[in-house]
Amino acid sequence: MAKRRSNNEGSIWQRQDGRWTGAAYVRTTSGTFKRTYIYGRTRDDVHAQLVQLQDKSARGIPQPTSAWKVGEYLDYWLAEVAKPMVRPTTYAKYEVMVRLYLRPGLGRHRLDRLSVATVQAYLNGRLHGGDSPAKVHEIRMVLGAALTRAMREELIQRNVARLATLPSAPTARRQPWSPAEARQFFHAARSDSLYPAFVLLLVYGMRRGEVLGLGWREVDLETSVLRIRQQLLRTGNNLRLGPVKTAAGRRELPLLGIARDALHHQEDMQILGGPATDWTRHELVFTTRTGYPVELATLDGPSAASLTRPGFGRSACMTCATPRQPCSRPLASRRAMPWRSSGTRGSRSPWRSTPPPTTPAAAMQSPG
Repeated sequence: MAKRRSNNEGSIWQRQDGRWTGAAYVRTTSGTFKRTYIYGRTRDDVHAQLVQLQDKSARGIPQPTSAWKVGEYLDYWLAEVAKPMVRPTTYAKYEVMVRLYLRPGLGRHRLDRLSVATVQAYLNGRLHGGDSPAKVHEIRMVLGAALTRAMREELIQRNVARLATLPSAPTARRQPWSPAEARQFFHAARSDSLYPAFVLLLVYGMRRGEVLGLGWREVDLETSVLRIRQQLLRTGNNLRLGPVKTAAGRRELPLLGIARDALHHQEDMQILGGPATDWTRHELVFTTRTGYPVELATLDGPSAASLTRPGFGRSACMTCATPRQPCSRPLASRRAMPWRSSGTRGSRSPWRSTPPPTTPAAAMQSPG
């Protein structure tokens, strides 16, 4: 008489079409046990898969209740995981990568059967199709982030995106400006309405969003300190204020003479340019004539392009708006910038009552 099988031992039988089927109750991601079926051409194949499935269940690794497609899981990951956790700008980048590249290229594959070879072939295809290595690295990064979440949810056992290889993305070496080039730029930009913003960009190496998101509350004239706490962000069709990108981005900068005078001049221009209710609507240092935040692209627009001068080789704003190190030597050095505000600490700049120098750039030159 055949020995009776124990509970949860599983069953194996042959179907009428000749294929073999195995079934066993295993733990699922919903926390319950569910009868799961396995199919194969031979009894040995089905037995090996059944043993592996039961072993995972015994070790506490649950079986997914449904077979996710990669595209379906990416949509779930965007809505339920990424959107509540990351910055709006980061989410917008993730959404574009999923919508334009990952879902069309890999969305039809089953999540639990996605292989390294499949991902590698897809990434290689993007490279051969003309995408830059940096762009393909971004695509793999987003896919890897989603698959890491799938691993935490015990839907897959490994992150195949992390195992795919890509050539290194070339990094452009930026050449910082010298103090002489910085003075040349200030001379070219002195009549531009965004001149005070260019001063902060170049003197401190601030980000565009940090400059255009700077509020008057963060400008402390009493202690000569500039506090960086927020930045202006674009998410979709909207401009919004948000925290700086990293914890290290929350910093305090000394309010140098050239920056102090530029900020005083900017305040004067706001007061003279329109009613106080306009420019104080958002309490920002840099606003439009109606008091709204300045578009980030304005620092790369026609106004900036018009500042191009021989020797710069490209738009001045494109050069000064991106580096974190503003120039090869600090502009605040004595030789590079001996010009200082003549006002005392906490006092108004002499720009309040007297005209500014012919050009700050000329005043920044070393004394003879």
